[in-house]
Amino acid sequence: MEEKIITGHKNGMLVLLLELVLYIAAVVFLIVGINAGFLPLVVLCVILLLLGWIPLCGLRVLKPQEALVLTLFGKYIGTLKGEGFYCVNPFCSSFNPAAKTKLNQSGDVDGGHKGTDLLAAMQGASAAVEVGGSKKISLKIMTLNNARQKINDCLGNPVEIGIAVMWRVTDTAKAVFNVDNYKEYLSLQCDAALRNIVRVYPYDVAPNVDTTGLRGSSEVVAARIRDEIQSKVADAGLEIIEARITYLAYAPEIAAVMLQRQQASAIIDARKMIVDGAVG
Repeated sequence: MEEKIITGHKNGMLVLLLELVLYIAAVVFLIVGINAGFLPLVVLCVILLLLGWIPLCGLRVLKPQEALVLTLFGKYIGTLKGEGFYCVNPFCSSFNPAAKTKLNQSGDVDGGHKGTDLLAAMQGASAAVEVGGSKKISLKIMTLNNARQKINDCLGNPVEIGIAVMWRVTDTAKAVFNVDNYKEYLSLQCDAALRNIVRVYPYDVAPNVDTTGLRGSSEVVAARIRDEIQSKVADAGLEIIEARITYLAYAPEIAAVMLQRQQASAIIDARKMIVDGAVG
């Protein structure tokens, strides 16, 4: 599926003004036709008043860094991109299966304010008033704060790790038509890539392991996670800009034991330094 950009349709204001003039003229001529008893003119004005609203269904308003995928009777006809007031075929419908999907990411959550049903109702009403608003695709850079996962490292120790992924939509046609829901698809691929990469590294530097630990090489691990995710979501029209480890710790069930181990190792290193200093 290749993306097709619709151009040359930024004439929504002109169509809106023509519709207003048409309605005013239809009302005026309807009154004149009724007073003159001219039936054909009355019928024509009534038809215009009943069907004149149809072109208004083709008006679309887009803000910067927004896109709208349009289909006509199930066929993909193109994508509107860029800010402007557009007028397209009134029988076109916008399509975005991920419009109502809510993930833990920027621009997609309510900031934790889940109360105030009145406020939620007002926000829903304002979204319903905006033509095509619920089906718009954001082209901005989004940050997906993936949930923490418990994963066994290469030594079998359970660790908890969380990542933040910066991403954006680059091909709206692939994002909408190649996968069922590109937001959920991205979240699942992030989980899978995180597990595949983390399990080949130890939490810390370990003997007989030819890789550095997760704690000491977070940049390398994050780069590998980013490349892994990008290879999976390329067909969905998504670009992974960056991936960062936001949380890394031992799982609670072994955290206390590992802390004692680190304390013992620190004590041994300190005593070794004291002995070396005394001998020297």
